[in-house]
Amino acid sequence: QLQASGGGLVQTGGSLRLSCTAARRTSSNNGVGWFRQAPGKEREFVAAISWRGDDTDYSESVKGRFTISRDRTTNTVYLQMNSLKPEDTAVYYCAASRFAYATSSKSTYAYWGQGTLVTVSS
Repeated sequence: QLQASGGGLVQTGGSLRLSCTAARRTSSNNGVGWFRQAPGKEREFVAAISWRGDDTDYSESVKGRFTISRDRTTNTVYLQMNSLKPEDTAVYYCAASRFAYATSSKSTYAYWGQGTLVTVSS
């Protein structure tokens, strides 16, 4: 019910925009977050946005480089990633929270999409 797309291979310093499209039932009134998982590491929080789109939260590692936004008319959440670094390489997942606000707590996310791979070459 959540479909992430937009991953690919990019050089250091480049940009990518990820999209997360959800069935209206799963995220129309829910906060949505992006998480990522690098090989051999735990899944970590990247960014989140409230259902109204008026509140956002970012991990310190991406703050100032990534921007999360949402289009409620198409039920799509975007993650604009600029100034990419090799350490941003991971599978990126979008998820819908049980709550309306933006949250970094992984346990609050009930619906997960399949991931999209982002590879940043040095």
